Amino acid sequence: MLSLRLARGSHPLVLLRRSLVAVAAAGASFLLLTALGFAANHPADPDGALARLLWCVVPLAATVQLAMSVARADPSTRPGAGFAAAGLGPARLALLAGVATTTACAAGSALALLAFLHLRGDVGGSWLLWAGSGAAGRALGGERPLPLVGAVTLVAVVPVVAGAATAAGLWPRPSAPGAGTPRRPGAGAPRSAVPTVATGPLTPVPHRAASALPWGVALLAVGLALEAYAGRGAHPSPGALVSLSGRFGGSVPEVVGGWVLTVAGLVLAGPGLVHGCGRLLAMGRPRPLRLLAGRMLQQEAGLIGRPVGVLCAVAAGLYGALRLHAAAHGRSGADSFGPLTELGVVLVLVCAFTTVLNAALEARSARRRTTAALLRLGASARLLRGAAVLRGAALLLLLAPVAWGVGQLTTMPFTQS
Repeated sequence: MLSLRLARGSHPLVLLRRSLVAVAAAGASFLLLTALGFAANHPADPDGALARLLWCVVPLAATVQLAMSVARADPSTRPGAGFAAAGLGPARLALLAGVATTTACAAGSALALLAFLHLRGDVGGSWLLWAGSGAAGRALGGERPLPLVGAVTLVAVVPVVAGAATAAGLWPRPSAPGAGTPRRPGAGAPRSAVPTVATGPLTPVPHRAASALPWGVALLAVGLALEAYAGRGAHPSPGALVSLSGRFGGSVPEVVGGWVLTVAGLVLAGPGLVHGCGRLLAMGRPRPLRLLAGRMLQQEAGLIGRPVGVLCAVAAGLYGALRLHAAAHGRSGADSFGPLTELGVVLVLVCAFTTVLNAALEARSARRRTTAALLRLGASARLLRGAAVLRGAALLLLLAPVAWGVGQLTTMPFTQS
């Protein structure tokens, strides 16, 4: 009840972010239900059903990451005097955020179940052309009855996983002094009534996240080496790697393991890449614009680094999938990925991009006092906007070649004749 009352009084932007979580949960639940429909319609093909279910892990992980990002940026999850007086400490606020996330995802999963049953023809005819032609029923396993227990279990996966991950991610932990990530407004010590003009947040401090860059590069190198080793022998065809039809026939565990290690390396190296980009901007004798942009990137590396690394991994994976698809079907574009694959790709891209935007908004909220201090010192609003544009351009110029190179190296063993 408290979650519903907080949702009713929330800002429209907060409601929009929660609506995006519900939509992402609906997409991930729909993909899980399609895997169940395929398994029900093809009982003699357990490998194909397992392959479809494994492909759904990526949209599920993207949805969980988006839910955690939205929960972190939600004002109702920040400690305050009113919540403390009502007996809601940091631990109970984390549980409250988990309940709110579970509720939003449950609403999306329920809509996904209704849409899935409607497209199968279990709850009447459909007005959609794709469903009206009978293609939807065949693709979703409408020729056989759907197992009720399996459907309920898969529908509950996204709300339970997202709610538990959100509560665990926001659970209070003892913070070491001098941590690199900026604090959210309202977290930690109470604010002083007298405004200060200290420029501490603009000074680069040692980042624990930046120290993970060597480990991320090592994981990335191991993943690429594992994929190169798997490509020496009888590797799977490019079509089997990108198809969502459940054909894992020639695939070997080294390929999947190499992809997992590559993605983990990019995500782990994300904060270090952002911190290094800030150091490059502030090198030499920079002018105020470049100095401000570089110092802010270094300070916010621990907050926006992981989402940026995930977005870089998604971009590299999409580029690699396009290369494999072109190698398998030619560059004419006659054969598409299919509606289910396109739904998964769009879902992952939207979740990754929205997570980066949420992290940027959270970083902007964290440096609000610093921005006010700079304005009092005489900095113009044009300078601050220019620094924000320069930060975005620098990250794009740094991470676009990284994503392109990883996509090239990942797919090179499977596209060479």
